[in-house]
Amino acid sequence: MMQAPHSPDFTRRRWLQAGAAAAALGALPRGQAQPSATRRARLVLSGPFALVSYPLMRIADSGALKDVAEQVEFSTWKSPDQLRALAIQPSADLMAMPSNVAANLYNRGVPLKLLDITTWGLLWMVSRDQGLRTLADYRGKEVVMPFRGDMPDILFRLLAEHEGLVIGKDITLRYVASPIDAMQLLITRRADHALLAEPAVSMGLRKTHSFPIEVIAPALYRSVDLQQEWGRLLKRPPRIPQAGIVALQHVQGDGALLARFEQEHARALAWCQANPEACGEMAARHVDMLTPDGVADAIHATRSTMQWVDAAAARPELEFFYQQLLDRQPGLVGGKLPASAFYG
Repeated sequence: MMQAPHSPDFTRRRWLQAGAAAAALGALPRGQAQPSATRRARLVLSGPFALVSYPLMRIADSGALKDVAEQVEFSTWKSPDQLRALAIQPSADLMAMPSNVAANLYNRGVPLKLLDITTWGLLWMVSRDQGLRTLADYRGKEVVMPFRGDMPDILFRLLAEHEGLVIGKDITLRYVASPIDAMQLLITRRADHALLAEPAVSMGLRKTHSFPIEVIAPALYRSVDLQQEWGRLLKRPPRIPQAGIVALQHVQGDGALLARFEQEHARALAWCQANPEACGEMAARHVDMLTPDGVADAIHATRSTMQWVDAAAARPELEFFYQQLLDRQPGLVGGKLPASAFYG
């Protein structure tokens, strides 16, 4: 899944756009949710290191759901195996996860419901060449790719196919175990191009500017936006329904709690977008690997692709996305489109 490299402390860049709050709050669920009939002793929210989790951290830290639970906790899952274990047991109540993983688990019998999608793409090419604008510009080049066979790899191959590029002939992929390894190859000049996800992109770019003045840091650039390529090549909106929140078995029957959560989830996302600096500090407190500046930069870069959309409204785009995966690697979504009951 998405991870961020280690990075030193940096001088924080100030960037506040209060207008983001008003824009995002316009997407709040309609109406006022009624309090949950029974106030829970504990509510566990869980997610990865990535941006999809920062609103969950905000909910836990702000006490936004104190009316429905005495204690609200956020915990981080660190691997696909840990994600599956948390969902199957289940030892969390509400989880952030990739949308294809949610469909896969549902199709394999795990009782969960997708509540919303908030991450509509985090993937970027990072390059030592400033002049690359589309995937076609990578013809004849080698690209470092973390996580062979995982979502970034599949999406890159899908888009390359639509661009008329043959992997192995027109573009060479060099697989590595993690984004940390990919960024290390770029920084040490042992590679020129890599596919990375936020916040790894922003943290890596920050790191190249942190070298002592006597050290010549490699010039790295944020290159092709894969979300834009998705829109251009597939004639779709430039966004990919990549990740969101699922409700697990223990809370699925509590409609009041879920409605309250969705209200606060949309508000927390708006807060993160309006306060990237404060959000970065919060995220770094929860996850040692993150840095405040890297997170703030990542929020800035993903303003157009971090949007709260309820699962029912996102369903057409999700089904198009799932069908693309089914046509290429059915196991990524459990072999079929999820049934209507999946969209909670």
